[in-house]
Order: sequence, then structure tokens, then C-alpha cells
Amino acid sequence: MPNTSLVGWVTRAFTPVFDGLWALALPSSKKKDFPAPCPPSASMQDAPLMVGTAYEKPFVIQRLCHRLCPPYGACICLTAVLLLTTPARADDVADFYRDKTVTIIVSAGAGGGYDTLGRTVARFLNKHLPGNPIIVVRNMAGGGGLAAANALFSGVEKDGSQIGLLQSNSPFDPLLGTRGAQFDATRFNWLGTPSIETGLFVLAGTLPVDTLAQAREREITVGAAGVNSTPAFHARLFNDVFGLKLKIKTGYPALTDAFYALERGEIEGYTSVIYSALQATKSDWLPQKKIKALLQYGPSSRAELADVTSARDMAANEDDRSLIDAAFAPLALGRPLVMPPGVPADRLAAMRKALMQTFADPGFITESARLSLGPNEPRDGEALQQVVTRTYAAPAQALERLRKLHTAPR
Repeated sequence: MPNTSLVGWVTRAFTPVFDGLWALALPSSKKKDFPAPCPPSASMQDAPLMVGTAYEKPFVIQRLCHRLCPPYGACICLTAVLLLTTPARADDVADFYRDKTVTIIVSAGAGGGYDTLGRTVARFLNKHLPGNPIIVVRNMAGGGGLAAANALFSGVEKDGSQIGLLQSNSPFDPLLGTRGAQFDATRFNWLGTPSIETGLFVLAGTLPVDTLAQAREREITVGAAGVNSTPAFHARLFNDVFGLKLKIKTGYPALTDAFYALERGEIEGYTSVIYSALQATKSDWLPQKKIKALLQYGPSSRAELADVTSARDMAANEDDRSLIDAAFAPLALGRPLVMPPGVPADRLAAMRKALMQTFADPGFITESARLSLGPNEPRDGEALQQVVTRTYAAPAQALERLRKLHTAPR
């Protein structure tokens, strides 16, 4: 505060507060033992000047009385220290990121949904991050997302300049014993996700099955890319938990391929339709009853799908519910952004805050909606950390069933 007395300003601003607190804290029998504070008119002409520096600029504090009367002496000094030191942490973060390049490692190739999201985040994140660094995207496809997860865990700088946009399944690969997973997902610094996902098990609209009970009475052919793909895993899961007779037919590598197969009558259902993808590509199919949703699954039931049964609610016992929670945990992560272990706490906090501000940025929301990225239910880093920790701590019996169902028997 140039041309002003810091201590004088603090005294004028906080004296009423200190006075009231002191009056409450000090027993009445002791108050008379302390001399009254110096009156405002007390002369300080002979007192020494106090000179200091703040943000590399000199300042002068007014002449002080040799006797800083209690309780003001201690309070004023403490307040002055706080005023001078507290902003330094924010400035440290800004100084680090200023003129820095922050890299978002996208765990997929260019042109897909993950890549589009990564580049959209990069456009808006820098204005919310202290120091306004340059944000660039680096694609690192491979191993179904494992290449990026492994690199982020142990192969990049841990100074706060590296962010990962991971596949939602990747954090649980070590739990499932996936070969090549060389990281501990519980040690990642989770930043947040722009949305969580809801999955649907859909049937052809012409199939005479409307309830889970009716589905148990007949064999239903469902499509999948391969025997160890996510749709095939979900089919085995539903057979195990609900006693269904789903027959897996492979050769449908993408959701669009499965939709064409449903239209042609090649398959009767598909177990892994992401609701946001359905809304982006075939939003009229449910209203027009071209397909029917038999089950919904994910972190929570969606209000707009109130007439669709929740898989978790239909589970017969707690063991089955634990299995369902672990199996569908990736949907609770959405499209997660993370930092490697060991990032300084202040930079991690700043990045988490900046990312949530990005998700709430009107420009980001508008652009994401235009690109059908569905940024409708953001979750912060702590929420994602809880999902990962809870899943890794699931009952051993549930995890053993999960591992068996995840890979097709030979």
C-alpha cells in the first residue's frame, strides 16, 4: 500500500475486532492488570521507522510506539504477516505456469470423441489457470488406453505441466489383471470429468420382450465387437446376475454397426449403448420405439429414463450389487482427466479449480454441446478419487467374479 502506513491501516481496521475478542477472552478480574492501549493522539515522533519489502518493492510502516500494548501488538504483527505472505502461494502457481506449456495427453488417436474433448478443454482451460499457460494436445493411442496411463504414471514430468485424458476403463485394468497395466490408479491425482455416463441394454422394438422376467424366458442374440469387448462382457454379466440367456454374436466393432444390425434384424439387442451417444446419433429411436431400453446402469438413475429399470435395483442380493457397482465404475468416471502422482499440492489444487471453472464456462458448454460432447454432469477430482478407491476396495468375492466375467472362458 504505497504512501500509507500498513500497521496504521491494520490498527484502524481491526482494532474494534481485537478489542471485542480481547474483552470476551480475558477474565474480568485480569483486565485491570493491563495498561490501556496508546490513545490515537499519543505522540510517536521519537519512535523508529520500520522499513520492509513486499513483492520486491520497499515500503515504510509508520513510527511505532515502543510499547505495543496488549492485545494489539501480537494481533497487528500476526495480521501483517498474513497479509504479506498469503498471496505468495497463488503468485507461486501463476509464476510457474506463466510462459509454460501444459500438455494434455489424450489416450486415443486424433479425430475421435476423446481427442475432440481434449482439444476443446485446451481451448478454454488456459484462461482459468493462473499464469495462463499455453495448452497443447498430444495423442498417445495404444493398448486400449494403457500406453497413456503408463506414461502418465511414471514417464512424464510431475511438476504440474502434464495432464492425462484417460479411457474410462483404463484405471481398472490393474484390478482386472490386464497384461501391460503398469500403474497404481489410486495414486493418480484425479482432476475431474465434464460428465458421467449412463449405459443402456436395448432390444429391438419389434422383439416381444418388455420386462426382465420375459427376457429370462428366451434366448436373445446380442451384438459385440469380439468375445472380450465391453458389450460381450456386459452380456456375460447380465447372464450371471439376472439369469438371462444372451447369445453373443461378434463382428460389430462400433455402435453404428450394431444399430445397422438391429435395423436389419441380424441381432436382437445390444448391451452397451451409452445414453449420450444415443442422444447424439439416434435421439428419435426411443421415442419412436425403434428400440426399447430393458435396463439402465451407471452411477445414478436418470430422471428422463424413469420408466427404465435400474440394473442395480434389480440385483437380488448385496454380492450382486457389489459386482454391478464394480463392473460399471468406469461410467462414474466419465472421461476423466488426471495428473501423475507427486504433483505439488498448490499446483494440483489450482488445476482442479481451473478445470471445474472450465466445465462451467459458457463458451465451453456451448462448444461442447455443438460437438455432442455432453458436458452436462461434471464431477470434481475428489469425487473421481472416491470412485476409484471404493472400487479397488470392493469385496474380494465380487472382484473375483468380475475378473472371471471380464474375460471369455477358453
